[in-house]
Amino acid sequence: MKETLRYLIGYLLGFTIFLVAIPYVLYELADLEGLFSGHQLFHSPLVRYLLFYTVLLVGVLFMTWSNLFLSRVGKGGPADGFGIAVSPRTKKLVTSGPYRYSRNPMVFGAFSLYFSEALFQNSVNLLLALLVFLILAICYLKITEERRLLKDFGEEYLVYKQQVPMIFPNLTGK
Repeated sequence: MKETLRYLIGYLLGFTIFLVAIPYVLYELADLEGLFSGHQLFHSPLVRYLLFYTVLLVGVLFMTWSNLFLSRVGKGGPADGFGIAVSPRTKKLVTSGPYRYSRNPMVFGAFSLYFSEALFQNSVNLLLALLVFLILAICYLKITEERRLLKDFGEEYLVYKQQVPMIFPNLTGK
């Protein structure tokens, strides 16, 4: 029961942060006056909406797929931040499913969702904010997550790290 509660809290926390709070902040950033205010990413609504729906679908797919694999194969949850495990930590290094293509498919999925928001809002400001956010996320992953995975899985993680890109999928799976 306690482990189920930890999973529930972890998923609720993750949902709140990554699917409510961050998109809301990004929505607000898109309207800020700045260097690129009034500039658009695309002039064609058709192209913009086709890209928006495609990127949104990819984001949802990767986030859902990676959560399922983390739970079923890794026997743990994704809510671990700054060394604090909210949901149970994975017991097995997951290298299959979406983790075959990216070491952080949830991060890729989340950034796909956020990028789709920039497309939907047609906002250059938001795209630039996402670039800064991506750089910060990479720093965080290197400083905290990679250290924890190395500590938990040792040589197995080092081999995996050499073979699979950090965030953006290698769709060949090699």
